[in-house]
Amino acid sequence: MSISKILNTLEKSWERDEILLNIKKGLEIDKIVNEFLIKNERQIKELNSLLRPEDIELLNQVEKLSTCESKLINKIKNLNYLENNENHHIMNKKKIVPPNRVSLNKISSFMINWSNKFVVIALLTISAIALSKQAWA
Repeated sequence: MSISKILNTLEKSWERDEILLNIKKGLEIDKIVNEFLIKNERQIKELNSLLRPEDIELLNQVEKLSTCESKLINKIKNLNYLENNENHHIMNKKKIVPPNRVSLNKISSFMINWSNKFVVIALLTISAIALSKQAWA
């Protein structure tokens, strides 16, 4: 059998949609690969016997390409996670306060006004006490 026929047979056996479905079902990657190797052992051995040194070098390059693509996918996934996390944080800051809750600005302005009134009342009380002590003296 020729290399191209073996590769076509193996490609048909390695259906990406079916592999993805197995991954979604929770099958381990090593188990999926081992099942493929067992199922296609004869074709893989035949392919291996037909490979020349330059074909093996090509396989090594394809393996490096796959590793590179895997790393790129991880970087993109992590970048998306960080951006989504930042966007979520920004959205939380910009959330509109529900009407049944008092906003922070209202609370702070209340505290400022209340403390100003308290200081004025305290000063008036101290002045009144001081004046009454002077009057009794």
